[in-house]
Amino acid sequence: MLTPVLRDRLRLPLIAAPMTAVSGPELVIAACRGGVIGSFPAHNARTTEELDAWLTRIAAALDTDGAPVAPNLVVHRSNPRLADDVACLARHRVPLVITSVGSPAAVLGPLRDAGCLVFADVASMRHVDRALALGVDGLVLLTAGAGGQTGWHNPLAFLRAVRRRYDGPLVLAGGIADGAALLAAQVAGADLAYMGTKFIATEESMAGAEYRAALVAATLDDITQTSGPTGLPANLLAGKVDPDAGAGQSTGFRFDVIAGATEVWAAGHSVCGVDAVLGVAELIERTHREYSAAAEAMTRNHIY
Repeated sequence: MLTPVLRDRLRLPLIAAPMTAVSGPELVIAACRGGVIGSFPAHNARTTEELDAWLTRIAAALDTDGAPVAPNLVVHRSNPRLADDVACLARHRVPLVITSVGSPAAVLGPLRDAGCLVFADVASMRHVDRALALGVDGLVLLTAGAGGQTGWHNPLAFLRAVRRRYDGPLVLAGGIADGAALLAAQVAGADLAYMGTKFIATEESMAGAEYRAALVAATLDDITQTSGPTGLPANLLAGKVDPDAGAGQSTGFRFDVIAGATEVWAAGHSVCGVDAVLGVAELIERTHREYSAAAEAMTRNHIY
């Protein structure tokens, strides 16, 4: 169950997913104004000083009625900015921080002291157990089909497995292509869901015109999974990155690689729902209509 600070400020149970080289202040502001949580990787800002400027700009653009902002923090030991970025987020007292690629143990204290909720990105039951043992405030379930860094479990199976042992906030990441899929995730037990790929193809994203056009033209068959670019399994647009790049190497994840991965075109299975480049407000409005229509169909057909 979501806390009031999150639930009461949302029009849809949705997070505009944090995406490297894609999510910036314009996208976040537009998402929050539309009533969905706006998220972005802290490393999209080139320095901690720029991160501070972004958060100041976002706060100034949003009034108290806007949806919350949720910066994403890579907590891997190779992140040289981690301590400085944590201090920056704590100073701004952001309502929610989403951690990924590692244990949030080192950042829980300072963020909690500043009043921030901390959700942890997890991709396996082992990750779930470790995060819950630390006492995180919620989990983001990274599942098969997520764009960019991806999981391997079926979304519904993973969601149900986690829900059997945890009654706190759950976010489903992977395969949310429209409002009907969003409602399905909620019915299955998620409190929120990520939508990422469709937000790449918006006017406010930092993606280039060629990248956006490629998403509109793509189908499910154009998504390939590779560990080449970052050392972690990732879903990308086929043809943009050689899926065999890095094969046989075991260098593992490095923060400098993901932070500099501006030429990688990430996309998830939800690319099947991308049919045009839209403004964020229009995308949210369309998703709300789809969500409402699916809810009405459930009621009409006595599906509860």
